[in-house]
Amino acid sequence: MDINFFMPTKVVQGKNCIEINVDLFRSFGTKALIVTGKNSARLNGSQRDITKALDIVGISYTIFDKVMSNPTVDCVFEGAELAKEQEVDFIIGIGGGSPMDAAKAIALLATQNITEEDLFQGKYETKALPLVMVPTTAGTGSEVTQYSILTNDRAKTKQSIATSVLFPKLSFLDAKYMKDLSMEITINTALDALSHSIEGMLSIRSTDLTDSLAVESILKLSDSLSVLKKAKEEQSPQIPEKVREQLLYGSMLAGIVIAHTGTTAVHSMGYSLTYFRNIDHGRANALLLPGFLKFIEKSDFAKVKTILTAMKLNSNDELDILFHELLGERETLTPEEIKKFSGIAIQAKNIQNSKIIPTQNDLEALYTQSLS
Repeated sequence: MDINFFMPTKVVQGKNCIEINVDLFRSFGTKALIVTGKNSARLNGSQRDITKALDIVGISYTIFDKVMSNPTVDCVFEGAELAKEQEVDFIIGIGGGSPMDAAKAIALLATQNITEEDLFQGKYETKALPLVMVPTTAGTGSEVTQYSILTNDRAKTKQSIATSVLFPKLSFLDAKYMKDLSMEITINTALDALSHSIEGMLSIRSTDLTDSLAVESILKLSDSLSVLKKAKEEQSPQIPEKVREQLLYGSMLAGIVIAHTGTTAVHSMGYSLTYFRNIDHGRANALLLPGFLKFIEKSDFAKVKTILTAMKLNSNDELDILFHELLGERETLTPEEIKKFSGIAIQAKNIQNSKIIPTQNDLEALYTQSLS
């Protein structure tokens, strides 16, 4: 058995975990840049808890709250300039995947002077300011990964930065920040996390250890999705806090999985759905996932069976039905879009992680099967 495992992030999960652990901030310096979006971190109380904790331990801070959904290169370069001007010692990312990914890019850019081209080609020094993360959705797992996903308008797609210095030093997981999340966001982010665990198992870089973590994640997320499905059917706006906690835990495990395995063709294909059609990232993955499982099943039936069993399902058709119940009416693509998106997806790096590497014709068939 060959295992190569590395996880440098300290994770603290539980109610009021920031308030209880304020002393953990002391080791990072005396001035922080808080990276977040315009409203959500302020409304859900996470920003208040962070600033209160920093005040208690005597750490000054500046807030950069210009992060949009699917953050752009221009956004993170602006944030990095502010970090340099303020001479901050560390970065705190608060929010869903967008603020956390932006925080990571800012942490790297704040330590050096590089161009956009350098950033995406990996032409940078492997150094970054220390990172602290506070996820307020359960989906991306960015709180435990070395990835930052940015929108590159020049390339007209989303692109990733991956380097070990972007692993957060510390992450706080508190489900209370998720209590007012809409059903739509809760479902989309949960499906994003589920996609991470499943894709991790279908990656050529998977190991027995990452598979074990992925199965545990799938079990937790699937149980939670059953609750979400019932709540959606009953039009109940309230999700029990225990379920929120389970979603956070499952998402974190899924993040650890993809930190080692990477993602696969599902993410490669989903990026164009998000960039050109403005389909939420988690929803985009979920629209494509059942078809991809059928594609993989031909050569790795045992692995797909393990995934479906963990979800308490008997077949890919049952998975398709479950996702349809969660997602509702699906978007459709034109033949022109299918050809265009397949041409973009085939160039993405994570295509090569797939146990079966699809051709462009395979991608066109998968898009057609899923979205036409």
